[in-house]
Amino acid sequence: VEAPVVEEAPVVEEAPAEVLVKPSFRDRLGKARSRFSGFVGGARGKSKIDEDTWMDLEDALLSADVGLELTTEVLEGLRARVKRDGITDGDGLLEALKDDLKTRLRSEPDELALHFAETAPSIWLFVGVNGVGKTTTIGKLGRREVDGGRTVMMAAGDTFRAAAAEQLEMWAERSGADIVRGAEGSDPAAVVFDAVEKATAKGHELVLADTAGRLHTKSNLMDELRKVRRVAEKGAGTVTETLLVLDATTGQNGLRQASEFTDAVDLTGVVLTKLDGSAKGGIVLAIRSELGIPVKLVGLGEGPLDLVPFDADEFVDALFS
Repeated sequence: VEAPVVEEAPVVEEAPAEVLVKPSFRDRLGKARSRFSGFVGGARGKSKIDEDTWMDLEDALLSADVGLELTTEVLEGLRARVKRDGITDGDGLLEALKDDLKTRLRSEPDELALHFAETAPSIWLFVGVNGVGKTTTIGKLGRREVDGGRTVMMAAGDTFRAAAAEQLEMWAERSGADIVRGAEGSDPAAVVFDAVEKATAKGHELVLADTAGRLHTKSNLMDELRKVRRVAEKGAGTVTETLLVLDATTGQNGLRQASEFTDAVDLTGVVLTKLDGSAKGGIVLAIRSELGIPVKLVGLGEGPLDLVPFDADEFVDALFS
């Protein structure tokens, strides 16, 4: 008697999980690197440094949006180092330039960190003009913190744009965060205060607060931001980060924005978005050198993991590779 044939259950393939790969500066800075590629290619292997070399370097720095004043400072420092160290060829000049840029961009680890209060909830405020990517930045950071095990409340404080609140609500749902939003045109400070109160009641660790990017006048906007900052700490929460979100593609205009917001609120750092796009790269150096504000995070794409901590060495190496 033959044994009965036992049919195996069909194998049901599961849908592939979302593939999340952290981007590298080298892979995403192709457009920014093109600003330096002409100079790097011309200097590499060059047997001597002449005035044409210095002029090419000046053009490369200016076209990368480093700015005239800082470009002059970099060139003067490099000329002095070339003379002091006896550097005679293009390869030596490139290494000296890389070393100079890394030194100017480097920050202490604590300065680059995103800080939390000893007693929850911690509050991170996000400021910047409309269109720079504040809401998306909050969404990506919220997902990162939730994935890291923290409980997050988002505050839709940009009440002047209904689309901003709707977009933040979508990010909150996708990331597993809670959200507080008010009626369109309502007081942004009141929305943030309400979010902090609800976060405290629920035992949440972190509040990520969006703010308006455009009011009737610039002074009106800055006054509103100061008010949000004051009101946010009237409850149990503590503001540990006030982050300026800048669009890297705006170049020197972004530097002017940074200066204006620095005068209005006590910034702790900059989030530079769209660095993978048509950004020239030099704005990173200008912000750090001229304003003394650390670039803490950079956007290298549209994916949820494409908002990454800024790394000065990796950034500079990517520009020259």
